[in-house]
Amino acid sequence: MLLVEALLLKALAIPLLARIAWLDFTTQKIANRDVLLLLCLGGGPLLLLSLQSGSWWDMGLSAVAGLLLFVALFPFWTLRKIGAGDVKLMAVVPLLIGGQGLILFSVLLLVFAVATAAVVKIPFMLPQGAFRLYVQYLDRKGVVPFGVPISLATICTIIFEIYKTVVIATSSGILNQLN
Repeated sequence: MLLVEALLLKALAIPLLARIAWLDFTTQKIANRDVLLLLCLGGGPLLLLSLQSGSWWDMGLSAVAGLLLFVALFPFWTLRKIGAGDVKLMAVVPLLIGGQGLILFSVLLLVFAVATAAVVKIPFMLPQGAFRLYVQYLDRKGVVPFGVPISLATICTIIFEIYKTVVIATSSGILNQLN
């Protein structure tokens, strides 16, 4: 039964991540309360699954990865190359996706970050309209809303992890035992 609750908590993080992406795109701000809520929504499933399996490996790996990301990105914040909200969001993401999702998240983050930077730096690729004008404004300000690719990569990773867990659970008969 803990598996269902863990999946539900992960699914609840998806709309919050979408909100973070939108607010970062429009205001270039990531609220601390949103990051703390993500921390709770990420730590809860890890704790539930660790209690169920009796292994704390995934939780420890996620905590170490989050700490390493925070330490690695902190100097970039002090140099004003990345926002503080982006650093905190990146530190929370490993707890949200778990240790097994880190590789997929890294690949997706690379793809989405390059796409976001290309859209902001080369806005003439976009159709004419308000969106293009806003992206040109971001380019003039010299900012790239990095919370958008972080959120998109996290959402895709969470969806994949939920899908993988449901497929494994149905094929092994775990969900049939719950009914």
